[in-house]
Amino acid sequence: MNLTHSDKHAETASYRATIAAGEPFLCEVKAGQTLRLLDLEGNQAVDTLFYSAANPRERYDVQRTLRKQHSVYLSTGTVLYSNLGNPLLSIVADTCGRHDTLGGACAQESNTVRYALDKRYMHSCRDNFLRASLNDGRLKKADISANINFFMNVPVTPEGGLTFEDGISAPGKYVELKAHMDVIVLISNCPQLNNPCNGYNPTPAEVLMWD
Repeated sequence: MNLTHSDKHAETASYRATIAAGEPFLCEVKAGQTLRLLDLEGNQAVDTLFYSAANPRERYDVQRTLRKQHSVYLSTGTVLYSNLGNPLLSIVADTCGRHDTLGGACAQESNTVRYALDKRYMHSCRDNFLRASLNDGRLKKADISANINFFMNVPVTPEGGLTFEDGISAPGKYVELKAHMDVIVLISNCPQLNNPCNGYNPTPAEVLMWD
């Protein structure tokens, strides 16, 4: 973990919005702006995707990002790379210390396979991504790829598997990212009720930006 605090204050933010529990969200961050994702009540997973606003086919690439930083977890100092090899954003402050980029987003299919047939029609992050992107018009279903799960605790087992564990975040924990280009931010404030990633109780999150 690489815990670092920000010198920015919420009252000076140029943009501020609350994402309701379990809901989708989409916004744009300009090059040079700083984006803060804030876990308001603690133990909430914030599933996030990033795209170049100039060319949304250019998007966050988990393989390039992990290969370049030699770590499966994201924290201060991590650069998020695109599928074209360009830096999208860098994490510049982090008071949580662990963010998953392997567990992926919950979907109808994974809810069915992992939990039960009757869980298929529960809300999922993939459905949230689709709702927000289709309303925006710049993103398509094919653009929904491997995402980052901010604040989510997904340890890698000695056998190479993944486990969904209770979160290590807490009320007021945040991660800040500085944009290297104009970026579309697509978020699902995870609605999952069947594993401990949200403490079985999804809660709101907040988005803040500074110029």
